Amino acid sequence: MPREIKVHEYRVGLTPASVREVVAHGHRVVVETGAGAGIGAGDADYREAGASLVASGAEVFALSDLIVKVKEPQAAERARLRAGQVLFTYLHLAPDPGQCRDLLASGAVCVAYETVTASGGGLPLLAPMSEVAGRLSIQVGAASLERSRGGMGILLGGVPGVEPARVLVLGAGMVGTNAAIMAVGSGAIVTVLDRSLDALRRIEARFGARVITAYSDRETLASQLRQADLVIGAVLVPGGVAPRLVTREHVARMRKGAVLVDVAIDQGGCFETSRVTTHAEPTFEVDGVIHYCVANMPGAVPRTSAHALNHATLPFVLALADKGWRQAMADDAHLLAGLNVARGEVVHPVVAGALGYPLLRPRDWLARS
Repeated sequence: MPREIKVHEYRVGLTPASVREVVAHGHRVVVETGAGAGIGAGDADYREAGASLVASGAEVFALSDLIVKVKEPQAAERARLRAGQVLFTYLHLAPDPGQCRDLLASGAVCVAYETVTASGGGLPLLAPMSEVAGRLSIQVGAASLERSRGGMGILLGGVPGVEPARVLVLGAGMVGTNAAIMAVGSGAIVTVLDRSLDALRRIEARFGARVITAYSDRETLASQLRQADLVIGAVLVPGGVAPRLVTREHVARMRKGAVLVDVAIDQGGCFETSRVTTHAEPTFEVDGVIHYCVANMPGAVPRTSAHALNHATLPFVLALADKGWRQAMADDAHLLAGLNVARGEVVHPVVAGALGYPLLRPRDWLARS
């Protein structure tokens, strides 16, 4: 496990508790010095758990068969990958052709958290971070509405005699549901749009009259955007590029000082005016509307998000380490769905389609490789 080097990314691929479990299975764990500082885990905690500490990320990559991270490998990390090495992390390749080219050139086996599936449906390694990002979206959106941060200067929940803010959530999945939880709790007026009636029924069953649900056609979307003070972009195409639901024309017609939080920015963003920002400089303005487009939102609350992520990823880490990647994937179709790039080929059909590579399904690739 190397230390994360993306700007203001403090999460870790393995907590000390996870290291202890991997070591108990008979494996050696190599951890970069200082990797756990952001979650309050010191080098001594990792040593006590059984890890070997090394001074640099380069040493971690050189010594390890399996690299466990959180965020997509940065350019310097991609250069350290080697043929046959296994990388297990978030990748979000569809909007990032440069990263994909580097992973192909490395010859490594690259497994993406965000496309691993579950027997009951859903994306179990994306879900905990979607929960965090959904809840955090309301927190950062409320702060961005403050006048000192460029917003219109309103309190999300209002006060007696002054109406609360209007929060519009685009998407009724995991992110949208968790955004609604926080927005309802704040006292805001909350509307959720989606094209899935089943998803909207789930929202109504959970929140009742506290949340307004509406089918997301063009007319409704445009009308709701004009009224909204805070908009949460919570749409997802698993493994693919997010649809651009909100156009530049929509943004131009919104209220000045309104806020857009694009939780889909990891997959390219769902607002036409979005561009990736960082925790160091999280917002920018277009047509008087504040945009928050941080690509690693859960990194702002690493103690919560790292532990939540590890609870989901650890069983797959153990399977990869115990069985080796090939047998682990042959035994588990859901882990196999996480395979994105392997030995110089793109093997996830959605990623391949988004980036223009030949369509090749993981099962077919595994059978012939």
